[in-house]
Amino acid sequence: MKFKADEIASVIQKEIEQFETHIDVRDVGRVLEVGDGIAIVYGLTGAMAGELIEFPKSRVRGMVFNLEENSVGVILLDDYLKMQEGDEAQSTGKLLQVPVGDAVLGRVIDPLGNPVDGKGQIVSTETRFVEYMAPGVSDRQPVRESLQTGIKAIDAITPIGRGQRELIIGDRKTGKTAICIDTILNQKETGVKCFYVAIGQKESTVAGIIETLRINGALDYTTVVVAGASSPAALQYIAPYAGCAMAEYFMFKGEHALVIYDDLSKQAVAYRQLSLLMRRPPGREAYPGDIFYCHSRLLERAAKLSADLGGGSLTALPIVETLEGEVSAYIPTNVISITDGQIYLQPDLFFRGQRPAMNVGISVSRVGGSAQVPAMKQVAGGLRLDLAAFRELEAFAQLGSDLDAATQSQLDRGYRMNELLKQGLCRPMHVTDQIFMIYAGTRGYLDKIEVAHIRKWENDFLDYIHSEKQDLWQKITEEKKLNDDIKSQMEAAMDAFHSRFIR
Repeated sequence: MKFKADEIASVIQKEIEQFETHIDVRDVGRVLEVGDGIAIVYGLTGAMAGELIEFPKSRVRGMVFNLEENSVGVILLDDYLKMQEGDEAQSTGKLLQVPVGDAVLGRVIDPLGNPVDGKGQIVSTETRFVEYMAPGVSDRQPVRESLQTGIKAIDAITPIGRGQRELIIGDRKTGKTAICIDTILNQKETGVKCFYVAIGQKESTVAGIIETLRINGALDYTTVVVAGASSPAALQYIAPYAGCAMAEYFMFKGEHALVIYDDLSKQAVAYRQLSLLMRRPPGREAYPGDIFYCHSRLLERAAKLSADLGGGSLTALPIVETLEGEVSAYIPTNVISITDGQIYLQPDLFFRGQRPAMNVGISVSRVGGSAQVPAMKQVAGGLRLDLAAFRELEAFAQLGSDLDAATQSQLDRGYRMNELLKQGLCRPMHVTDQIFMIYAGTRGYLDKIEVAHIRKWENDFLDYIHSEKQDLWQKITEEKKLNDDIKSQMEAAMDAFHSRFIR
């Protein structure tokens, strides 16, 4: 049987054309053990730390957590109950990423970027890595621009700047989240994009916070990232990094962002759970030795970028819950040492009606007055020392000793200043209004007003300023400094109102 050369050539040509050029070189492995939110996988020899792993049969995703000699430890991001030993695991070659940009604003999402608000899929063309290196020292500039919380006690005594990390610490139910919500509400019309990360919170609590933001019109510029109490520990662990990545997008665009981690003590518990399940050695309080690095690499990403990089900023307000006021516990001391100051909320002050229940002795802002509005710095310069001295005198006066006139006068003013610094929920105050009130308190204009009437005096006085002295209010807002002329106008306005209020 003879073959013609052209026939052979045509057959070879056809075979070449039909040859499948795609060769499947996926890195696959098998599940050796699964349970409690983790999986031990044999194989995946090319896996990277933090890489996304897929389990096709159960449609579960995971993230590489441990790289052992013969296996890979994977933390599971979905419901692991569908998984079984022997299931195939596939590496994706991708590190964990989340969608970013304007598409996530106004949405409630999980740490993977999936919507949980029933408003449809998030359509975003850009993503960012969940884990990202913090800007270096040369890429930053000093924190000098003020980020107003709208809370008198904080803006006057522990001012927060754009790019700062200010810890909010205290026992449960002392108003930590309330401070953060008021801060978000106060960013309306400032251009600051807000990100609230709920870690290990009850879903009903988070729903209440979302409703508060919606009612006050703050949801338009806020993203809520939810890893609730019923979410897998892996999601609770990565939630703050995901929220930070979404906020970083705006910082690198030259805009300003605020991210709130509520709270990092619950994230630490989730990380401890995963670490112990993975047989990592426990340290103090059974936390793994790298828990400090876990929080520091997160909080170091907050920054005020240099002018060459656009001058954007990311401000972080981490929350840490203490047990019975134990500030010297492991996680609180870790986060205190990483942040640029702390606002300590004291339970006994809270129960006495001092809201916010800020302890002025322990609370501090290490950025200080450089991030404060100059006019506020002028009027509130000695307020911290005055309040600290008042607390000492108040404790002394409870012994029942007779007090001289000067001490009694100092006590009386302290009671009035404390009353003046009280503030209701969801009622952030403009910084110029705060300046008027603190000027009145520190200059003795409230000394003759009964403590019970201070709140009424405050409301009536601000109504008077906005109705009859709006030009003075506008002048202070624009100039942000108090010269002798402005001070005399403020005092004249206070005298005029005072005589009317007393009468």
